[in-house]
Amino acid sequence: MTGEEIVYNQDLPENQPHQEKRSRLRRFISEYKTRSESVISSDSELRTGHIDYVYLALAVIILAFGLVMVYSSSSVYASTYHGSSTYYLKRQLLYIFAGLALTVGFVIFANPWIWRLFTPVMYVGTLGLLALVLVVGKTLGGAKRWIEIGFFTLQPSEVAKTAVVLMLALFMSVYASKLTRDRPIKDRLLYGVVGPGAILSLIIGLVVLEKHLSGIIIIGVLGVFMMLLGGTDWRWIVGAVIVGAALVVVVLAFSDYAQARVETWIHIDQADPLGEAWQSLQGLYSVSRGGLFGVGLGNSTQKFGYVSQPQNDFIFSVIAEELGFFGAAVVIILFGLLVFRGFKIAKNAPDDFTKLVAYGLSAKIAIQVILNIGVVTNLIPNTGISLPFFSSGGTSVIMQIFEVGIVLSISRFKLVKKEPETQLEEVPEC
Repeated sequence: MTGEEIVYNQDLPENQPHQEKRSRLRRFISEYKTRSESVISSDSELRTGHIDYVYLALAVIILAFGLVMVYSSSSVYASTYHGSSTYYLKRQLLYIFAGLALTVGFVIFANPWIWRLFTPVMYVGTLGLLALVLVVGKTLGGAKRWIEIGFFTLQPSEVAKTAVVLMLALFMSVYASKLTRDRPIKDRLLYGVVGPGAILSLIIGLVVLEKHLSGIIIIGVLGVFMMLLGGTDWRWIVGAVIVGAALVVVVLAFSDYAQARVETWIHIDQADPLGEAWQSLQGLYSVSRGGLFGVGLGNSTQKFGYVSQPQNDFIFSVIAEELGFFGAAVVIILFGLLVFRGFKIAKNAPDDFTKLVAYGLSAKIAIQVILNIGVVTNLIPNTGISLPFFSSGGTSVIMQIFEVGIVLSISRFKLVKKEPETQLEEVPEC
């Protein structure tokens, strides 16, 4: 036996395998960090600064405004069904604190490469949750979308919206060089359509099984936005939109619940005002009753059982009734400023991945606000879309705060050109 063979065959100490595993994990993380930071050009450097305080201030103002409206819209319903007018306010505060607890660590400590490491873990975990909800999920209104965890109800489709943005941003940034016009068409097809399409299809396929039409629409629109922004040829995007529309038609064909919603929307003047058209008609009446300046904060009459659970998807109708056109306009302007500031952070992001993430998460807010207001004003069918930061909810509020934290984390980092090194002139000896 050689000396090397003797060492190899000796019994390892009991904790040696665990030490080797930890060592391999440390090497993997170190190599991943090095590869992630290699996207920065040699003439630039990554600098850490403070978070974007304007973006933070806008998010705080919207959250505070949302809390006021959650209490105002839910007080009657909460007193009637839960014995306390502050029931939903307390729950919303709890969700906000949970979101802040989840977020603060990332804002303070997360570097861009950490988000790259976190993304595939979150994506795979989300697929697991979406599959799990089909087995052990709670069924409401014929749809199985929720997992009960003690006093908290988790909705995996809300997590899926964030996971899709992060995973598509990672994929599109890694293979960005494959999407330039000088590349063969097979590369642009594989990395611009097939790859991101597979990432999107896995999530959407599971959400389809949950019978969650609004989730399918939001995730699909986000996917198209991320692909277009990431470099996919717009002509293939058109094809993807056609496929997405066909998918929605298929869902409608097999879902009596979705068909009824669309039918009510198209023929709302003929629908039963005391039945399937009740919620939409009461929402419209609530909006029209507010006029220019509203009936006053807390003075809504529609929240007295006319708009069902007014603190949820139809909270915008209570805002319009109590604060009028101007109050509703303020809400829209605040969201517009938040999205605009998010796009500005994205523009200054240090690399393609964080740029796509910031654009995608900001676009997600815009998409949900537009669709929610569209539902309340009956411009689109009633599909159960929450108003970000306003609608009462657990998973949605926590994930929205978490997304704000991601954007704030990205805002801390800037890519700056290195200053050319100046060489000292040699002083001749006397």
